[in-house]
Amino acid sequence: MTGGEMTGDELYRVDGGFATLGPDLVGVLDALEARLLSWADACGARRMLFAPLLPVEDLETLDYFDNFPHLVLLVAPLEADSLMAGGGPAVREGAVPAAKLAAGRYALPSAACYSAYLHLRDSSLPSARYVTTVASCFRRESSYEGLRRLQGFRMREIVCIGSREAVQAHLSAFKPRILDLAVRLGLRLEVQPAVDPFFQPQQGRALMQQLFPVKEEFVHDGSLAVASVNFHRTFFGERCRIRLDAGGWASTGCVAFGLERWLAALLDAHRGDPGAVRAALAGVGDDLAGSRESR
Repeated sequence: MTGGEMTGDELYRVDGGFATLGPDLVGVLDALEARLLSWADACGARRMLFAPLLPVEDLETLDYFDNFPHLVLLVAPLEADSLMAGGGPAVREGAVPAAKLAAGRYALPSAACYSAYLHLRDSSLPSARYVTTVASCFRRESSYEGLRRLQGFRMREIVCIGSREAVQAHLSAFKPRILDLAVRLGLRLEVQPAVDPFFQPQQGRALMQQLFPVKEEFVHDGSLAVASVNFHRTFFGERCRIRLDAGGWASTGCVAFGLERWLAALLDAHRGDPGAVRAALAGVGDDLAGSRESR
């Protein structure tokens, strides 16, 4: 993507890991989101939208910069004093030199769920809390590939904060739904355990991760993770001081969907035809496994 208006036959353009979606794929995205939101509504998840930036000081309490240094993208203002003092242009070769920037106090989120846990800081929950949110997320990667791997992308998450049993039930309920939806849409996803960066090799929790996997990914074509279920145990409960009325720290877990990655997988499965993808989504009824539940 080099700028300019998209031609009529272009579904999307990507430049530098940032995608522009045309009307056909926006329609597909809307249909996919409608399905995910119906699942969120069925489990009683509150629809929320959070601020687009996260304070660095909040992320520091979550060990974010220790666990994800390779993904971090910061927002820093221009240093007015430096500009007024001269010393060359503010922009050089398409970038602002670090010397022209003030301290970066905000970060672009790499996942949607952090804001939900930070929102509940210093609270006590009488029962499990379910939240769904969508966010523009950002990750610095070594390389980018079409819609499969982007620097900026959208993530829908359905989060549970509560007892260990409630969180595990939440995650277990979504695994068959995701697989069933994929089959009906012409996808064959493999469930693969993944390493959770919150549990570093030098920590005792890393051994627990090997014995009891806390992150599973739903992988298309052997390499593209389009969704995941993530069990954080009490990590965020402790760091954000979220307690249960019944006693103890809250456990947390989330079901995450990379929306552009779903588009990439669906286009692969339907030979790049967005009309076929929309038809497949329209044919998915409310009888999906677990689409109705009671709590």
